[in-house]
Amino acid sequence: MHDSRGELEVETLLKIVLALLAVFLAFQILQTVIGSIASLLGPFFVLVQLGVAVVVVLWLLERI
Repeated sequence: MHDSRGELEVETLLKIVLALLAVFLAFQILQTVIGSIASLLGPFFVLVQLGVAVVVVLWLLERI
């Protein structure tokens, strides 16, 4: 029986873990930026979200 466990090198696993960590940090930064924009806009942030949703739907329906 051929056992294929342990064929990844430690450096490869470290690169994967570091890439996942970088993606996680990027999402955290994006969440902070969006949260600060939302707090600046206050109640108008819902209107901005609805506007973006309408634009995306119109674009998907090829109305724009």
